[in-house]
Amino acid sequence: MPQSSFDVTTKSGHETGTTLVVGQTHPGLAGVTSADYLVRHLDSERTGHVSTDDLPAIAPFEAGVPRHHSRLYTLDDAPLSVLVGELFVPFGAARSYADTLLAWAETQGVDEIAVLHGVPFAHGPDEHAVFHVATDGYRTERLPDDAFRPLANGFLDGVAGELVTRSLDGAAPEVGVYITPTHPPGPDVDASLRLLTALETVYGFDVDESELEALSEQLREYYGKLAERVASAAEGEEALGDYDTQNGMYM
Repeated sequence: MPQSSFDVTTKSGHETGTTLVVGQTHPGLAGVTSADYLVRHLDSERTGHVSTDDLPAIAPFEAGVPRHHSRLYTLDDAPLSVLVGELFVPFGAARSYADTLLAWAETQGVDEIAVLHGVPFAHGPDEHAVFHVATDGYRTERLPDDAFRPLANGFLDGVAGELVTRSLDGAAPEVGVYITPTHPPGPDVDASLRLLTALETVYGFDVDESELEALSEQLREYYGKLAERVASAAEGEEALGDYDTQNGMYM
């Protein structure tokens, strides 16, 4: 199978942060939601986008205004560039996607990469937290106090796996992946909040999280009512007993 090819288009004359924050689309949408919220609620400038001719494109829009699906921003008050990736990158295209990001990062002087990675995985009720998988250099620089527990075991695939592997091979900057469990199918806003708070803690900036917190409460209320309706419908079916729909009588 031929690899997909990607291109990064950036504006000239704009400085780039020394850290690249990557928020990609995964089930639960935690990473991309955190990255998008970050650039919306801090002073930022859109400085470029990632494109490809080999994958079906999507054109996100808001209030009738379309935008590129994978956008690069630079923050004014923190040395961060942020990639908001609304296009899902399939596993088969992850290597080429990572190649493109790393080639761009090298030209821009990026020293490290922080990946916001919300994924569904088995976890207990006390594990709604942020864990890390990080290369030695990133851990020494950014996680000296073990502020976030290391994830016990498993593997990273897709874009996150490619970036970490390249760093281990010395072909990429140091990489830290912040991982939290998500609960599809809907957007897991609580997971997004956890990732956003983790990034604030590590990089020392503050974001007003009130809008995201309000959305989280709205979704929690919505899904709570939905669960009640499903339970009520199930109880109604049980009350019918063994009903013979053909003869219109209980058996």
